[in-house]
Amino acid sequence: MANSNSNYSSNKSNLSASAKEALNKFKMETAREIGVNLNEGYNGDLTSKQAGSIGGQMVKKLVQQAENNLK
Repeated sequence: MANSNSNYSSNKSNLSASAKEALNKFKMETAREIGVNLNEGYNGDLTSKQAGSIGGQMVKKLVQQAENNLK
């Protein structure tokens, strides 16, 4: 059985440089909006709650954008 983490890693590495840059910019903007101090590079000092809130907010914004595009 394939490890889901290894699947994620391989999919992530298939992203173009511009897609990686766009996702990183989106992540940094989202963190700033919700008040999480996110730095370039290592962020091991973040709590799980902080890190999860960034990802959750990113998904929320993407879903909202998709819903707006359907209207």
